Amino acid sequence: MLVLDPRRTALVAIDMHRGHLDPAVATLPLAAERCGPVIKRAAALFDGVRALGVPVVHVVTEYRDAAEIAANPFWKAVHDDPGKARKGILRHNLAGSPGTEIIPELRGPRDLVVRGKRRYNSFQATDLEFTLRRGLGADTLILAGINTTTCVLNAAFEATNLDFRVVVAADAVDSMDGEDMHRFALRLMAAALAWPLTNAEILAALSNKGD
Repeated sequence: MLVLDPRRTALVAIDMHRGHLDPAVATLPLAAERCGPVIKRAAALFDGVRALGVPVVHVVTEYRDAAEIAANPFWKAVHDDPGKARKGILRHNLAGSPGTEIIPELRGPRDLVVRGKRRYNSFQATDLEFTLRRGLGADTLILAGINTTTCVLNAAFEATNLDFRVVVAADAVDSMDGEDMHRFALRLMAAALAWPLTNAEILAALSNKGD
């Protein structure tokens, strides 16, 4: 098992907002029966790492208007396709909409928030890397969030390319693309990018209880 230094580690929570995780308002919803369980598991992890001194950074997708979304040709094409999981994407997380609100159970009073993520890559055109390296002195990231298959996977690729050590919180990620794709994304990251670990494994590693 890894041993992680809490002083050099940050947890990055990607798109754990109402736009995915609150069935009442979600525009690109995770399956309703999966929302509560992943929120509960993530909340337990977030509380655990905070107690060990690890900062939590929330990254939130937020668009100024639908045109910013429609500039992507694929997203524009699938918006009206009822057979696509991302149908209706041009209404997703517009600025000021309820979807942009972080799930209350997951936000701590000292957590940091990076807004304005507009594509799958959490680092693109945001100050996430600056926040992590200069603000927090982190060289190790624990990734949690939605969707395992897109934004979490993309963050793992980019963080690895930027030479961060990357851990994926396997209990605190899920995907609107279904269980099979979720599991495949975890296997892909384990093969090439990151260490997928359970909540218990992460907390043990941060407590220097690894082998």
